Order: sequence, then structure tokens, then C-alpha cells
Amino acid sequence: MTRVWKWNRPVTVREVLEDLQQERSIAYTTVMTVLDNLHQKGWVRREAEGRAYRYEAVSTRAAYAAALMNDAWAQSDNPAAALVAFFGMMSEEQRHALSDAVRMVQGPETAEPATAGSPGGSTGSTGENPGAATEADGR
Repeated sequence: MTRVWKWNRPVTVREVLEDLQQERSIAYTTVMTVLDNLHQKGWVRREAEGRAYRYEAVSTRAAYAAALMNDAWAQSDNPAAALVAFFGMMSEEQRHALSDAVRMVQGPETAEPATAGSPGGSTGSTGENPGAATEADGR
């Protein structure tokens, strides 16, 4: 899938094979089998081109990662605890990306009232919710 996502266009078994062979020795039939398996699982679609197929990703790498995270989270018997543990594993950069993502999903209309209702515009300054100031100030 990495190769298919990397090119962001329909690819042939031969193209993937030649790319992989720059790193290691691999058989054509191995690449063909893997792409066929990905097609059977619904991760790629394929279109005939002569005697070969061109394979194209069904979803983006980001959507695939999101689906994996959602599946893992859904299997937890305590989703809140699972999220807390997951957030605890994140780097500072990942936590900033998460804050940005939450703001994008909530939209500006959600962030505005929280900022407007804070006394003196100091949302989060009490230390109770240190991420709140960053989220509100970012709007």
C-alpha cells in the first residue's frame, strides 16, 4: 500500500516490482499476489489495461490510519481510558496536531462562544485545562 499511496495514481505490478527491487530482491508473482490480496480486501481497485491491471488505492493513507484507530478504540471495554493512554503516548507535536484536528472538526462556531464567555479573555489560565487556552487563542 505504501507504494500505491506514494505515487497517488494507478500503478502496475511491474512498476511496484521495479521500485521494490531497488531495495531488495523480490519476485513478480509475490507483488502480483499482494496486490491481488489488497484488491480482494477492498483496499485497492483495479482496472484492466491490456493483459495487466492498474491498481489504485480506494482511500487515502490518512483515512486508512483513521479507520485503524477507530477499530482499535471501538474494541476497548473502556474507551475513555484507552484515549487517555493513547494521548499519553503522543509526542508534543502529535498533541498539537490533535488540537488542530479537533478545531477543524468543531469549526469556528464552536470555539467562538467559549472564548467570548471567558472572564477577561483568560480561558484556561487557571491551569485546570492547559490545552483550552491554546485552542481558544488559536481562533
